[in-house]
Amino acid sequence: LKDAAPVAAAKDTTAAPAAGGKLAGLEKSATDTTKGGKLAGLGKKDSTAAKAEIAKSNPLFSILSIPTYQAENGQPALRPGPIVGWVAQKDTAKVNSYFRMPEVAAAIPSTMKFMWSVKPMEGSKVFELYAIKVVSADGKPDLGGDAVSDSRNDFDQKGKPEVTMYMTSEGAAKWKKITAEAAGNPNDQNDNKSIAIVLDNQVYSAPTVQNEIPNGVSSISGNFTQEDTKDLSNILKAGKLPAPARIAGSFVVGPTLGAQAIHDGLISFVIAFIVILIFMALYYHRAGWVANFALLLNLFFIIGILVSLGAVLTLPGIAGIVLTIGLSVDANILIFERVREELTHGKNTAAAIKEGFKHAMPSIIDSNVTLFILGAILYVFGSGPVQGFATTLCIGILSSLFAAVAISRVVFDSLLNRKVEVSFDNNFTRNAFKNLAFNFVGRRKIYYVISTIIIVAGIGMYFKNGGLNLGVDFKGGRTYLVHFDKAVNTEDLKTKLNPVFGNETPEVKTAGEDSQVKITTTFHIEDQDPKTDKVVEDALTKGLSGSKYEIVSSQKVTPIIASDIVNGAFYAVLISCLFMFIYIVIRFKKWQYGLGAVIALFHDVLMVLSFYTILDGVMPFSLEIGQDFIAAILTVMGYTMTETVVVFDRIREKLKEAGKDDLHGEERNNLINFALNSTLSRTILTSLTVFFVLLVIFIFGGDSIRGFIFALLIGRIIGTYSSLCISTPIVIDLGSSAEKKK
Repeated sequence: LKDAAPVAAAKDTTAAPAAGGKLAGLEKSATDTTKGGKLAGLGKKDSTAAKAEIAKSNPLFSILSIPTYQAENGQPALRPGPIVGWVAQKDTAKVNSYFRMPEVAAAIPSTMKFMWSVKPMEGSKVFELYAIKVVSADGKPDLGGDAVSDSRNDFDQKGKPEVTMYMTSEGAAKWKKITAEAAGNPNDQNDNKSIAIVLDNQVYSAPTVQNEIPNGVSSISGNFTQEDTKDLSNILKAGKLPAPARIAGSFVVGPTLGAQAIHDGLISFVIAFIVILIFMALYYHRAGWVANFALLLNLFFIIGILVSLGAVLTLPGIAGIVLTIGLSVDANILIFERVREELTHGKNTAAAIKEGFKHAMPSIIDSNVTLFILGAILYVFGSGPVQGFATTLCIGILSSLFAAVAISRVVFDSLLNRKVEVSFDNNFTRNAFKNLAFNFVGRRKIYYVISTIIIVAGIGMYFKNGGLNLGVDFKGGRTYLVHFDKAVNTEDLKTKLNPVFGNETPEVKTAGEDSQVKITTTFHIEDQDPKTDKVVEDALTKGLSGSKYEIVSSQKVTPIIASDIVNGAFYAVLISCLFMFIYIVIRFKKWQYGLGAVIALFHDVLMVLSFYTILDGVMPFSLEIGQDFIAAILTVMGYTMTETVVVFDRIREKLKEAGKDDLHGEERNNLINFALNSTLSRTILTSLTVFFVLLVIFIFGGDSIRGFIFALLIGRIIGTYSSLCISTPIVIDLGSSAEKKK
């Protein structure tokens, strides 16, 4: 096989003979579709004038160039081969519309169809139009992709790239017959015909047959590059896989919801940003404005990186950015609290800033690394909106780390060099959180009992409600968010929809307001017929007849995809815990720290799930558990780990100052209480900052992410409680157990 104009690749393959080596019936059809048969006289006139005349009389030929060459008699003639025209990319749709015209379609022989090349000619935006001969009544090709057993990208005897194709035994027999017919007269090279390699009605290659191929092993050569042969080989191999594309999951958002989502997202973003700026300026005085400057630059960095990556910003993505703003303040708070601590020890401002950055750095690095690990796991195991949230979170973490550590330090150094007074507090905040002495360790058993009561209550509600309120992500089905012009009764809607959905009672819930409902059904969800979506939508329309409504959004997830999502969520939580355990053990060199942190993570997951089961049906918004909820759970785990790591860092610092690897008994209890109390200001301030941000998103972010943000709000509270009252005290009990065994 010889290919003079190779083209590139992708997916299921079929082979069909291109219409005659000398255009077979195409020459006739082309002539018949032009007025007066003027194409037939092409060789009798100057080529340019002839083309102009044809273009004038038939607009098709004003955009379609006929391949010609100069014959031996010096006159232009039609070029042999399957390519019947060249068309600019911008005009391909217009050519298709001409071919669909009844009078044109009637003039084209039923044994021929037109197909475009899969990509434009090299170095141009011009596509080739092929004439393909239809060889069977059902329109199927001579050989399907299943006839190819293998293909390889090789080199010919001259070292030029080529493709070697291997047929199955059955395919080889057919291939022998096809190539014998295509080879034509061995004494007339122009009699050789071409065979097209076609996928989805696009021609990937149309090599000319040089001779009969009896053994099923063929070489396709031409002006190929190695990339061309690699692509073509992959096409031929992939063609044998019977893998029709099916839409396993889809999400459709109407323009109303899309515009509202953008509006809500931007409003929550602006308000949250202003809240953070005001808080930092009021609490930390001039140092707060330095943090605000770094925060503003951080925002530009995040948006710039997202734009450069071409990221599509979804509402969870916006939530990720807003959340990152709150988290980026955490590093500044860590530094500022350590600076204030150094100032109380009598150091001057310059020395306090230097020591503050130095001592805060381990906590900042550890907390950001743990969050980044969570973000990476979210990205790997999540999909769609969850990946958008993970992307913005990871980018925001890296950007925040740079802004808080590098930019803030540069600004402080600049201010100090110019002898500008830098203050880290005011009269109202100077003595905040001073001389705290809460006995967290002594009361740890009380906290254990409180957590146990809440988790047991959650388990009880789980069985009472018949399980968790799983969203369509986890159980499969179709969900429609429908807005009515007035308030509707959900039970009445169920009654109306039950018969049209084949007596499969749908789930109908109010979504945010009395005039908006979420309808979930498994009607025909396992049916793979592409027409099924229309059948279900028609049934919904019939069931809602008599009401004025608008389908704001719809979502479809097949049971297979739902199962994949459940498995992905399960592995995400497990792998997160494993990574956290490994990281903590490596950083703090004691398994008790790692296990204590992991127990706290499981505690947080159970606590959030318990609150969801207890409050489901009580809150005025949906508490469905879907992919967004998993993102919230993993983020909550990140909060807890961040808080816990900061306390562990302080314990490690005090042990290092004492020149000991560990303490025991009452001495250890006092040390851990000191570490918890000394970091309490940072814990509360950071928690409040993030809580404010989440509260703003919860209020202004819209119904679509309210359940998601609610999980983060609960998680923020639980994470703070867990880091102070559960994870660190557990280290004492684990250490005591290990000592008793010894």
